[in-house]
Amino acid sequence: MPDPTPPTPYVHFPGTAGEALSFYGGVFGCSVQLHTFQEFNRTDGPAEAVAHGALMDGPVRLFGADVADDESPLRCEGLMLSLLGTADPSTLRDWFSKLAEGGRVVDDLQVRPWGDSDGQVIDRYGLHWLIGFEGGDKP
Repeated sequence: MPDPTPPTPYVHFPGTAGEALSFYGGVFGCSVQLHTFQEFNRTDGPAEAVAHGALMDGPVRLFGADVADDESPLRCEGLMLSLLGTADPSTLRDWFSKLAEGGRVVDDLQVRPWGDSDGQVIDRYGLHWLIGFEGGDKP
């Protein structure tokens, strides 16, 4: 039996899905796939709005779309997207820095008393990220 695919966040953006997914594609080195409302023959939003988008071929899985007329956009509270140990320390530091551009650092990426490093950032689109790695490699 093949390994199950882990859950993939699906974010409803307030009209910024294409911009946000392109930003994340640049941060994580992923290609980005975008489909408009017009392509899906949807009339419940602007024709050029993103009906479905995805990060492809990269280390992070994320889906997103612009909200339709009757949907609510992302409001992230009490949830973090964890990237703990998902890449080497240098890459994780780079991701933290890029996600912080235009966003807000909640907790600097730093070595913790137990010897591991982690930090938190809320990016410019409102997603809250927990990034870290094992070992004493100082950020």
